[in-house]
Amino acid sequence: MSKLAVVALGGNALQRNNQRGTIEEQERNTFNTLENLVFLLSDGYDLVITHGNGPQVGDLLQRNDAGALTYGIPQMPLDICVAGTQGEIGYMIERILRNVLKKHGIKKNVVSLISQVVVDRKGKSFSNLVKRIGRSYPEEMARKLEAEKGWVFKEEIKTGGGFRRVVPSPEPVDVLNSAIIRQLVLAGNIVIAAGGGGIPVYIDSRGNYRPVEAVIDKDMASALLAVTVHADEFYILTDVPYVYLNYKKPNQEIAEFINRDDARRYIQMGMFAEGSMAPKMEAALYFIEHGGSKSVITEATKLENKKYGSRITMD
Repeated sequence: MSKLAVVALGGNALQRNNQRGTIEEQERNTFNTLENLVFLLSDGYDLVITHGNGPQVGDLLQRNDAGALTYGIPQMPLDICVAGTQGEIGYMIERILRNVLKKHGIKKNVVSLISQVVVDRKGKSFSNLVKRIGRSYPEEMARKLEAEKGWVFKEEIKTGGGFRRVVPSPEPVDVLNSAIIRQLVLAGNIVIAAGGGGIPVYIDSRGNYRPVEAVIDKDMASALLAVTVHADEFYILTDVPYVYLNYKKPNQEIAEFINRDDARRYIQMGMFAEGSMAPKMEAALYFIEHGGSKSVITEATKLENKKYGSRITMD
């Protein structure tokens, strides 16, 4: 009987840190990453694929800013930008995956879904804005935009100065259309969904869905989707083959098998960096604490050998 796995593409899956982000670079990276999913498909897994959009939505926001400042083109809000990048990245993954499947003689349909994710509009993240987006502005321009648009800016101290806009990073509470995603994947289709953490929306007092200017953590949204589609396993593909304790220190060590209690203890000790491995560990824990059998954090290139990767389980 086949297993259902949610695979979150991250790290250097689409765009690497030393690259400009040209479409040729992104397509090459995407092809190389998707080649490795064949190992899961060959083992009989049904797949839901999620992905990040950090570099892409950042670039789109800067195009937004440049168009507004230079040509007076109206700026689009953050939710529209997330939707746009979901579409472009989903299209790229879907098209290239079709070619990968053809190469390996695998007959499966691939479908991309524009995904909205509900957040709690009253959550504490809306009073503690931490997620930086878009370009850096001189202080005078930042204050002008604050007055005109109600945006909030914080000074960039570590990365070259200026002021960048900050938005909430709320917890996801529901992935819309998750029941449809499960139906599609159980019918044998590969589904691409919840890109970039999903388009953030909230439900107002009348029960209507409203957009919200926020960025949802892509790994946590992927974990929530994995729970709601009743996945057996959850894979987070990043740029390291294992989770490491004391990362890049003389006493660095591989943590290959991690149970729930140890994972919580490591997080409380500050063992993982807040901007990189910590949210991945939180997402991996969320999945197993809500019924999943195991979470795996590893590089895409290591999927061929099941001995690679850190496995997080309840016991």
